[in-house]
Formats: sequence, C-alpha cells, structure tokens
Amino acid sequence: MNEKHNPWTILDTEVKYDNNWIQVVHQNVLNPNGGKGIYGTVHFKNIAIGIVPVDSEGYTWLVGQYRFPLEEYSWEIPEGGSPEGEDMLESAKRELLEETGLVAEQWTMISKLHTSNSVCKEVAYIYLAEGLTQGNSQPEETEQLQIRKIPLRQAYEMVMKDEITDSISVAGILKTMLLKFPQQL
Repeated sequence: MNEKHNPWTILDTEVKYDNNWIQVVHQNVLNPNGGKGIYGTVHFKNIAIGIVPVDSEGYTWLVGQYRFPLEEYSWEIPEGGSPEGEDMLESAKRELLEETGLVAEQWTMISKLHTSNSVCKEVAYIYLAEGLTQGNSQPEETEQLQIRKIPLRQAYEMVMKDEITDSISVAGILKTMLLKFPQQL
C-alpha cells in the first residue's frame, strides 16, 4: 500500500457553512473501494495551541470553564488559537498571559497532534512553559475562567481518572510528565 496515495476520489465539493472560526464542507466522493458516498469535513481557521506551564516546584496551572458544545464544565491546560500568519510561539505567549497571567522565560514545543482526524485536519501544537512569573490574567469577553494551581502529578491523576478529557490537555499533561517527571509514573 502506498502511504502517499489518496484512495478517495472527490466528485464535487460545496461549502455548507462558513464563519470567522470554521468552515464546513460537504463532498460527494468515491470511497477507496469505488462506492459512492459523502464526506463532511470541518476546517478550523486557527491552529490550536496548548501550553503546560510548570514552575520550579513542579506545579502547573489549569483553566476551568463551561464548554458550550459539550454542555459541561471542563478543566484544561491554557489553550487558544493561532491565526494563520501569526507566529505560533507568540500566540502561545499571548494565550498563557490572557488565561493565567503567567509570563514564561523558556518555551519548548513538546507535541504536535491532530485533534479529530476523521472529520477535520485541525492541528494542535503544545508548548512547555517554564521560568514563570505571575502577573494578571486578561481573559477574553467570551471566557469566564477559573484558574487552579496544582502539582503536575495531580493534573496527571486527573487525566488518569478522566477528570480532564480535552485531547490537547491530555496529550500535553502526559507528555510533560514523561519529559519532566518520568520517575513519578
């Protein structure tokens, strides 16, 4: 099997919905075995950014907020979007400051992931932020956030108990534990 060959044939494409953040596309296709079908995809107009801030004592910061699509409250690492053309690291710095009030001296990109590759090609980049200084948060108008400073080990335990379910947060916390505190696993 050729991994670079696309076995799908697109017969036609129609944009069904478009706003500042997403575009929904309907495609009539021939599937890999030649059968006719449809495929709907969502195009996210921003690159997803996640940040795992970790201080010298092994603490991290979680952001809690009600997530409208889920209809439930969610604990997550600080996250946001990087508009096309904007430097991802600058976006990460902005999001960390907005949501937590933190400024970091050291930044390391620790992961790239696809959030839901069966319906979209959204990509997320996760940064580890260290050398932290606390300032004032500056949440956006749409954000009603609760901030928790907890040991990274506790965030890891929340992941393992399915108390943190956001995919970017799960990946970021697990990867950070493996990189920074493997002896605690």
